[in-house]
Amino acid sequence: MKKPLVIFGSGDIAQLAHYYFSTDSNYEVVAFTVDANYIKESEFFGLPVVAFEDVAKNYPPDSYVFFVALSYSKLNAVRKEKFLAAKKMGYKLVSFISSRANVLNEGRVGENCFIFEDNTIQPFVTIGNNVTLWSGNHIGHHSVIHDHTFIASHVVVSGGVEIGEQCFVGVNATLRDHIKIGDRCVVGAGALLLTDAASEGVYIGTATERSKVPSTRLRGI
Repeated sequence: MKKPLVIFGSGDIAQLAHYYFSTDSNYEVVAFTVDANYIKESEFFGLPVVAFEDVAKNYPPDSYVFFVALSYSKLNAVRKEKFLAAKKMGYKLVSFISSRANVLNEGRVGENCFIFEDNTIQPFVTIGNNVTLWSGNHIGHHSVIHDHTFIASHVVVSGGVEIGEQCFVGVNATLRDHIKIGDRCVVGAGALLLTDAASEGVYIGTATERSKVPSTRLRGI
């Protein structure tokens, strides 16, 4: 019998969470919840949407588990806030780990993690609480990802890397081995980090510029 699950959120991330938990987990989504001021409809995907302020009354923590389905807004601060609030209410926060991910770290994954398909998590990796790993990342051996961090798709984290709390790492970024990324860092899409990154640092990769030659004049395509 599947365990009943309440999801915080009513946007794209919540829709994805509903899909993944419904098709690839031992949990059954029974309701959504958001702050009362943000309720626009009484239902989402045919399930009730209840005010977060009342969720424990309608879906008590001793009978239901919880998942916070939010993005990296405000450097993950909003997701962190709701994660801590749900824990304070007494909920057990569960993680989604895709059956199509290669997870070789003996289950060292915290609460409320969202780990999509095609991630490779090598042995001796530690993943904290409330971490999102979008699809297709490589997390190298002996690396540590601390709480409330969001890693987008196709990121290469080499061995022995430590990523601090509330970081954001964009698509196709590469982190060399044995470096430390401080708390609340932003590593942009395509960035290459070869040395330690200070807390609250912003590291942006160079965007490809448009060629002066228009596409109609190319001979090789």
